[in-house]
Amino acid sequence: MLTRKQQELLLFIHERMKESGVPPSFDEMKDALDLASKSGIHRLITALEERGFIRRLPNRARALEVIKLPEAYSPSLQPKRGFSPSVIQGSRDAAPPPPVKAPVVPEHHSVSVPVMGRIAAGVPISAIQNNTHDISVPMEMIGAGEHYALEVRGDSMIEAGILDGDTVIIRNTTSASPGEIVVALVDDEEATLKRFRRKGASIALEAANPAYETRIFGPDRVKIQGKLVGLIRRYH
Repeated sequence: MLTRKQQELLLFIHERMKESGVPPSFDEMKDALDLASKSGIHRLITALEERGFIRRLPNRARALEVIKLPEAYSPSLQPKRGFSPSVIQGSRDAAPPPPVKAPVVPEHHSVSVPVMGRIAAGVPISAIQNNTHDISVPMEMIGAGEHYALEVRGDSMIEAGILDGDTVIIRNTTSASPGEIVVALVDDEEATLKRFRRKGASIALEAANPAYETRIFGPDRVKIQGKLVGLIRRYH
């Protein structure tokens, strides 16, 4: 599942290479997606590479290879410079599927919780995608409310006991208290699992790994999409 900006960039690169055989420059990509800086392009390219849609070729400037296109791709979605596509699958304009409310069952039973994709504890990736599958969770772990699960990718929360490959159980909420570990959506584009703090009027997303810096954002740039209530780990 790609965000709208990720799909826009992928299709822009694909069409440019069809036309000229040469990938667009970062400045051209920035202008085409109407982004303020090239750092946003770097994040989008990294996300596309992690998902297996493109490959960066070593030792060659501007060398990108499109490996695959989204399943929902059609010629009507072909991008042009300054294009403004309609809502497409994975668009940030489309509301994410609602978490499934846990059914009422006896206390000694488990409940089924939907796994809604992956969450970054490191390089940001899109979170809360489609329901990929369900997992059984002990009733006493979650309590009341609506819940969903996310698979963790990255190591930025290792000192909080959250490892790459863990599955976190998230209570669906749009608010959090300082110190709680939350799913935070930044600029409607990147989602990450971090500890929530306040710095004056700003919001700080704090890693639990000294290798990662605390990121500070204006309050209008961050949306809370849930907070951590449990964790599942498989040993292989």
